[in-house]
Amino acid sequence: MLARSAQGLYWMGRYLERAVHLSRMLRLQAEALVDRPTGEIYSGWRRIYRSLDREPPGGGLELAPSHDGTAPQFQQVRISSGQVQAQRRISDEYTLADSFTLADDLTFERSNPSSVWSCFALGRENARQMRHCISAEMWRSLNLTYLKLQRIRMLDIWLASPEGFYTETAEDIETFMGVASATMYRDEGWHFMQLGRFIERAQLASGLLLAQLELDERSNDHTESDWTTLLRVYHAQEAYMRTYGVETRPEQVVDLLVTDPMLPDSMRRALDAVSNALDAVGSGPDRAASAAANRMAGRLESAVLHEWADSDDKPQLLVQVADHSRQLHGLVNGVYFDY
Repeated sequence: MLARSAQGLYWMGRYLERAVHLSRMLRLQAEALVDRPTGEIYSGWRRIYRSLDREPPGGGLELAPSHDGTAPQFQQVRISSGQVQAQRRISDEYTLADSFTLADDLTFERSNPSSVWSCFALGRENARQMRHCISAEMWRSLNLTYLKLQRIRMLDIWLASPEGFYTETAEDIETFMGVASATMYRDEGWHFMQLGRFIERAQLASGLLLAQLELDERSNDHTESDWTTLLRVYHAQEAYMRTYGVETRPEQVVDLLVTDPMLPDSMRRALDAVSNALDAVGSGPDRAASAAANRMAGRLESAVLHEWADSDDKPQLLVQVADHSRQLHGLVNGVYFDY
């Protein structure tokens, strides 16, 4: 197929995968605002921004430590119970105001190329240019969600149910993927869309896991709710409990999300899909460059299938997976689009 068509479908898959991934994370972050401690709320925002390799608006998200050097909390002074309640209310108000700003940046900010709105709009624009390659049902499904996003702003969902909005947005994109699976012709276009989706998924998963491991290392501890959230992002909580029981251990969560062959959103299944898509589209005009892309995909699979079990440094192996995923994207771009 034409290189421009292949590129449009590849990027459509990437952008929509990014949008659904971010919608899932923001839904869980919005739920945390209801009853989680302030420190955990800010930790959740740091994890999202770190995984996207983006700075939040206004700079960092560090809370001022207490005078005794312990975890960020309210100032330790002798005050009346009424003053304590007032202080907590003020802190909660600042936390919600910060969360509103951060959620808006990640949801509707058009200058942020990784916001939900930007990713969905760019995915739809690629689909619009590739109308001859996708089904009418896919185009209709995309447009329904796009028109819905055009009519609302952050304040609208914040005053109602932000978690409901993110749930609905993720479900709309997943519905589109189901419609694509049911109606799209299985030619090269389908495989390029799959290639984009699953390279993006591998990059996002490695980035998110590394961000959480970095936060744990900085605090010299781990919070069980943080790792439970990661399981929920990837629809893996039930699978984890069946395999490991009710206690959430970081090393077991990482093993499950990376290597489980039956978990639909695991990194292993994503990398298997990447290899299958590359095999299906075949060699590009430059056979040597095509062979290099296939070797890089093989290295990614090997890191998860063979090196992972024997590795004593899983974070470093995740760094390697993230780096190889970026290199594979560059090779795919050179082999099929900008050769």
